[in-house]
Amino acid sequence: MRNLKILLKNGLVYNGTNEPPEKNDVLIDNDKIVSIGENLNIDADTVIDCTGLMVTPGFIDAHSHNDFFVKNTEALLPFLRQGITTQIAGNCGFSAYGVNPLSPYKHLIGGGLFFYDNPSSLKDYMEEVKDNLAVNIVPLVGHGSIRLSSAGMKKGKLTDKELEEMLTLLEENLSNGAFGGSLGLMYEPGIHAPFDELVKFAEVIRKYDGILTVHPRACSKVALGYSLFGKPHIERALDEVIKITEMTGVRTEYSHLIFVGSSSWKCVNPMLKRFKEVQEEGFDLHYDMYPFTYGASTIAVILPDWYLKLTEEKRKSSFNKFKLKLIINVTKKLLGIDFSDMVISYIEGYPEYEGKNVAEIAQKENLSAFDMYIKLVELSEGKGRIMLGKYYNEDIIKILMNDGSSVYMTDAWYEKSGVQNSGTYQAFPLFLENTKQHNISLENTIHKMTGKTADRFRISKRGYIKEGYYADITVFDYEMIKVDQNEINTPPGIKYVLVNGKVIIKDNEYTGINNGLVITKN
Repeated sequence: MRNLKILLKNGLVYNGTNEPPEKNDVLIDNDKIVSIGENLNIDADTVIDCTGLMVTPGFIDAHSHNDFFVKNTEALLPFLRQGITTQIAGNCGFSAYGVNPLSPYKHLIGGGLFFYDNPSSLKDYMEEVKDNLAVNIVPLVGHGSIRLSSAGMKKGKLTDKELEEMLTLLEENLSNGAFGGSLGLMYEPGIHAPFDELVKFAEVIRKYDGILTVHPRACSKVALGYSLFGKPHIERALDEVIKITEMTGVRTEYSHLIFVGSSSWKCVNPMLKRFKEVQEEGFDLHYDMYPFTYGASTIAVILPDWYLKLTEEKRKSSFNKFKLKLIINVTKKLLGIDFSDMVISYIEGYPEYEGKNVAEIAQKENLSAFDMYIKLVELSEGKGRIMLGKYYNEDIIKILMNDGSSVYMTDAWYEKSGVQNSGTYQAFPLFLENTKQHNISLENTIHKMTGKTADRFRISKRGYIKEGYYADITVFDYEMIKVDQNEINTPPGIKYVLVNGKVIIKDNEYTGINNGLVITKN
């Protein structure tokens, strides 16, 4: 069967570098870009008129969890409709692969946040999703997944045998093409791992010239597990990431740099200064970010560990309720957040609460905000989902977008029920809209969405519009990009999305073609 040629005519081509665009045609033959130039006179099978449109490399999502959702094309389409063609997956210590298929702990993979019906090795995973994948996936190996596979939900130090099995799994999956690994230091089981285990994990990644992504131990001024005295906890968490980087020399990506609660916002400049100091010392430490002032979390996010371990009967005691109320009030004050910043996304069986914040629900039900919060925790058995506000403010987003160390991501996934995360539908269009509002050059934003991210993760022959590169391409009308954050939907403006040379999205509609790959490291 002969190759099919697609010709993109008369578009303003942003090639993925920080250079200004040029008006050019782009010829695609099968899955590659074969020619770029003015007025290409080629007999193509399909000609797409791109007059007045921006032609860019397909957007690369630097932080995703869609390795757990790849079998559900419906879950991936909102990302494609944003112009995203490739997603870095296996973040925050969780990956749907990197697992011994004979492990008795396979049911624990995902840490209660995600679920995959058949976790196994990366090699088996690639075979399983082959020919039915809508986007490209760049795999990282989750420390939490391989630790769960080897030792279950064990706390503290692993035995020599368990540690050896875990690191052997890591090496096996890196050998099979994973680009690196991830730590989730705020989640079980990563939160329980001794520091020397984290260093050994990073050393193996460094051995394979991979990248380490880290969900830090704290993203706010105050967090569980630290004393209340001394440096803000978010800065201490960065120090831990820096220490791992400096001890091992591994390339490190600090995951989703956020500053939860207004009291954390004064940490922005000190932390950006630390990133630059470490870079000047010769270490490769950068970060990714998203464009919203809020993010997805669990309803139990501010509950202390001691309370969660209590029986239902003990939780009802007057003393424990008083103690909890005191701690939560102090925590809210120290963080700079309130119950009005907690919007319910989903509580099974209670759709009437979805889209409303805890304070609003409390007022309607004539309860105090604290009592309403505890009621919602109990109704959901601590598993309710919320959107938590005050992750940033708009000034901080502008600062981070202008900072040379940032690349862009969604950190979102499609929910089967409840209120969707806006990042699933709007993250990259919002970056484009912010580009206009903050007077950032469009070529700089495109570079961070494409070539810079490809370089950061060393994804070969992607992220740029160059001859010989894979034809992952997004075509959009910049003037039409408008995001209404009061509505959770796909904004207008993305016209065409091509993955490996096939048109997957046309005028915001899915063509029915799946042409994505699990990309492996060369």
